[in-house]
Amino acid sequence: MRKKVIPILVALALIILAATVMVVGSLIKKYTPTKDRADLKEYFSLSEEDETAVIIGNELLEAKGLIVDRTVYIDYETVKTYLNSRFYWDSNENLLLYTTPDDVIRADLGSKDYYITKEKVSENYDIFKMDGEKAYVAIDFVQKYTNLEYEYLAEPNRVQITHEWGETAYAEVKKDGSVRLKGGIKSPILTEVKKGSSVFVIEKGEKWAKVHTEDGYIGYIENKKLTGEKTKETSREFTEPVYTSISKDYKINLVWHQVTNQAANNAMLTLLAETKGINTISPTWFSLSNNEGDISNLANTSYVEHAHQIGVEVWGLVDNFKEGVDTYQVLSYTSKREKLTNQLIAAAIEYNLDGINVDFEQLSTEAGEPFIQFIRELSIKCRKNGIILSVDNYVPEAYSNHYNRREQGIVADYVIIMGYDEHFAGSEESGSVASLGFVKRGIENTLKEVPKEKVINAVPFYTRVWKEVTEGDNVTITSEALGMGEAQARLSSNGVTPVWDETTGQYYGEYAKDGATYKVWLEEEKSIEEKMKLITEYELAGVASWKLGLEKSSIWDTIIKYVN
Repeated sequence: MRKKVIPILVALALIILAATVMVVGSLIKKYTPTKDRADLKEYFSLSEEDETAVIIGNELLEAKGLIVDRTVYIDYETVKTYLNSRFYWDSNENLLLYTTPDDVIRADLGSKDYYITKEKVSENYDIFKMDGEKAYVAIDFVQKYTNLEYEYLAEPNRVQITHEWGETAYAEVKKDGSVRLKGGIKSPILTEVKKGSSVFVIEKGEKWAKVHTEDGYIGYIENKKLTGEKTKETSREFTEPVYTSISKDYKINLVWHQVTNQAANNAMLTLLAETKGINTISPTWFSLSNNEGDISNLANTSYVEHAHQIGVEVWGLVDNFKEGVDTYQVLSYTSKREKLTNQLIAAAIEYNLDGINVDFEQLSTEAGEPFIQFIRELSIKCRKNGIILSVDNYVPEAYSNHYNRREQGIVADYVIIMGYDEHFAGSEESGSVASLGFVKRGIENTLKEVPKEKVINAVPFYTRVWKEVTEGDNVTITSEALGMGEAQARLSSNGVTPVWDETTGQYYGEYAKDGATYKVWLEEEKSIEEKMKLITEYELAGVASWKLGLEKSSIWDTIIKYVN
């Protein structure tokens, strides 16, 4: 009996031993860090020999750079988005431009030469080149005009760029360790770090920290391998460009004067005689006349002379309203922009204008970059000739972000908010042209991007009479724009006494006639005063008004209380 038990016990012991070995082995495998290494070319998404990964700050970008003859090239969109938005690539004429406060720097495709205005300068590398449909800019050239440092590292190719300076969080490595692709000991190893080296800490978890190594890897290391987090100040010697602006030592009180022919210029003095406190007038003299950059011109020397005699500055307005003109087709060509700016400056000098007011409306999204480049280039010529540059803008909304108000606020002298057309001809519902909340939001959102001393808010001297006709379930809405006096007369003639509406900051009137309902949100002394209070509250540079001749003469007593 005993002889039979012994083999069974031995078998059981062997089974237990085998199970123990398996359990221990499993535990060892589970808790032993993997020594597998990540495929670095895959990590950096490199597929071509001349490609380089690009790390900016603590971000590994999807976009790749190029290595050509030991020169690092960064694609244009990356340069614009991350490093310096003032670089501009003209894909029509194959030019790379960079605009300073005083000059346009220009380089031709595949050239080692560039021009600062007319002065030729040469480098030992091609300044920018094409690869397929993508433009690439030599980072050494970008660095000339940008506060950045970069380091190129090979095998695999990668360039890391530092362009934000100040306090940086880092930690010292207190024990040799591995930086892994993800947090966890089973994640492949990206690189090793030695005791005493430093890593930049991006974020810290419970057991693992996301770090950026000194040689360009972004991954994870165990917290226990690091000392306490510290900060250090980083900086680089670099002189940022200084954009000087003309700033009047008084509040601007501008009125636009719509001029559609030479004869209309003769009405200026008569119209101004009915105003008070106007110090600036902007006649609608110039328009893009074709897709080549030419302008039509209704300027008048006597007009300017008479305005100056009564102490009023003249800012000639240029618009893009002519039917058939494609603003993008003009602004996206450097030669056409130059033609346009030269004509505007020549006219300003010829007619002794004090300023140029740019009123380009309904720009397509693709026209955004060419537009702001046009403003930069025009600002240089205005700055050199002592001509004020102002730019008209919609109340900020997502659809107009491409107008780049922030850059306008740097390079132009004044940024004007067209604080009206909240509801406009073609709106799907009746409503105010410029309710108080709409105007307030416009000012507040503009001030997020533009200094208050450069912001002028424009008010309307018109309102809309809305006509609503109901037929079954359908409501047809139309409107007509009327001046202040005419709108009030329309209500009076229909027996309506308007009632003050606190929400819109306007008097509201409504009446029925011939099967239609008419609605009017008036602009008059009280509504304009509420808007003027905002201009004072936010300490803006002044007020503009559209347009001369639509106002009641009494409105000027209201305006001058706040600007004079």
